[in-house]
Amino acid sequence: MILVDTALQERARSGRPIRVGLAGAGFMGRGIVNQLVHYSPGISLAAVFSRDIEHARRACAEDGVADIRVARSTDDINDSIAAGACAITDDAALLCRAKGIDIVVDATGAVEFGAQLAMDAIDAGKDVVLMNAELDGTVGPQLKAYADRAGVILTGCDGDQPGVQMNLVRFVNSIGLTPLVCGNIKGLQDRYRTPTTQAGFAKRWGQTPHMVTSFADGTKISFEQAIVANATGMRVACRGMRGYDHTGHVDQLTSMFDVDELKALGGVVDYVVGAAPSPGVFVFAARRDESQKLYLDYAKLGEGPLYSFYVPYHLTVFEVPLSVARVALFRDAVIAPTHGPRVDVVTTAKMDMKAGDVIDGLGGYCTYGLCENADVTWRDRLLPMGLAEACRLRRDVAKDEVLTYDDVELPGGRLVERLRAEQDAAFFGAALFESTHVAVDRLTAMAEVPGLPR
Repeated sequence: MILVDTALQERARSGRPIRVGLAGAGFMGRGIVNQLVHYSPGISLAAVFSRDIEHARRACAEDGVADIRVARSTDDINDSIAAGACAITDDAALLCRAKGIDIVVDATGAVEFGAQLAMDAIDAGKDVVLMNAELDGTVGPQLKAYADRAGVILTGCDGDQPGVQMNLVRFVNSIGLTPLVCGNIKGLQDRYRTPTTQAGFAKRWGQTPHMVTSFADGTKISFEQAIVANATGMRVACRGMRGYDHTGHVDQLTSMFDVDELKALGGVVDYVVGAAPSPGVFVFAARRDESQKLYLDYAKLGEGPLYSFYVPYHLTVFEVPLSVARVALFRDAVIAPTHGPRVDVVTTAKMDMKAGDVIDGLGGYCTYGLCENADVTWRDRLLPMGLAEACRLRRDVAKDEVLTYDDVELPGGRLVERLRAEQDAAFFGAALFESTHVAVDRLTAMAEVPGLPR
């Protein structure tokens, strides 16, 4: 933060702000607009996309943006930037193609839309900051491969729990300890919550029922911990993670993990329900030599063998501008899948369903997501949660059953399907193309899906 705030102040003094194109004007998007407009010297909100352009207009107007201009072309956006205005648009591709925009922020949480936006931005040579763990946890490694080849950065963000955990991992590594558990602290976990049960909470906070359902039913935390695993090389100790219920302080959980098991797995991602400080994150780490033991005990961290480090909050929209600055000014990714796919989120039935039923979206009535090690997902042909929407069931499935590719008909023609097939082939071998119905025929059928290099 010390480097970032100083560098941003210099950009503000020199009149060279980082120009941001923001996709999404919902609950999170509106908060980001407020931060960028009022509290981010050295960063300029250049344009806002929303499917309903009036939502983008409202987000800007509520935060006092005086000059709001509708953009129908890249020239419109560039002219708006030159005039010191903020453009609004219902065409997300304009954010990627406009030369005046430096970096694209995705605050949508939509998988297929996010895949298209990320590929368009990468193709245009723009960095991408994702507030979209659902996309990252489904095809993040493959998107990173495209970004690396294009010489741009694709990263998650500060403020969301995965980014806060990764900051803590980097700190713990920097003081000479070995992170072995990356954890998320939840206040509620109920696999069977639905948009109906969550409607009141959603209304209170101005969010969508599906969004808050994905928080409550464990799908969101599964995606968040999956991308932490992909960034650190960690795994899960069991399907769904252990997810201890614990009403005390998170420091008290260090004795509940077996250090030898953690080391054998290369570390694990997990979560706890009900612990303090909530809603925070934690990292449990081991010392690397005996000489550290005395000084860790002296620092009031105990005798080990695991030592607890935590952040007692995550500040969502408040920290997104810091992510923008880290990428644009220091080429520093907050959290990226540098270890490839290590943990996936697999599709699990929330209720009994019948052959012919069509699965609804994330945070819906039909399914919830569970973390599973990526090699198991591939071996057992489990259906990634990020692909489940709009799939039609081939057979009856029981409540809590994990679905496989063989259980469903994929809708086809989606960019995210092709990216996932590419990712599986790249990281697990060409054998997949002969073992799953997604592969050869679907890749051929989707050859003209927009957003992919030919």
